[in-house]
Amino acid sequence: MRPLFATGQLQMGFCPPLHMPWPILPRMALEITGKLHKVFDTQQVTERFNKREFVLELAGRHPQHVLFQLTGKHCADLDGYGPGDELRVEFTLRGREWTSRQGEVKFFNSLEASKLERVGSAAASSGASDERQDEEEVPF
Repeated sequence: MRPLFATGQLQMGFCPPLHMPWPILPRMALEITGKLHKVFDTQQVTERFNKREFVLELAGRHPQHVLFQLTGKHCADLDGYGPGDELRVEFTLRGREWTSRQGEVKFFNSLEASKLERVGSAAASSGASDERQDEEEVPF
């Protein structure tokens, strides 16, 4: 079963007994819906790696502002969206260990978006305009 983020709570479909080890799932697909709060410019981190970050506002009693990132060729996926758009984001939870020169070990997490999709009335109206364009095009 696929884990989902729904209404701000992580829901998992399977929990193994204590005597069973957790399966190794390096890229679990999660999803969440929220309002696009802020979009940052693409950053060229190294010669071969770039990333673009954005903040999604999650509704609730205490709204949360969660930072996501797109990497590589997916950085352009944000071009059609702006603050206030309601989005469904598929993402993976990534983490890594880092050791400083002084030997101090730190851990970092990131939420790497893999798919963005407009939801709500904006998605319905953009779909309708696409259909109208198809009807107006000449068939040859």
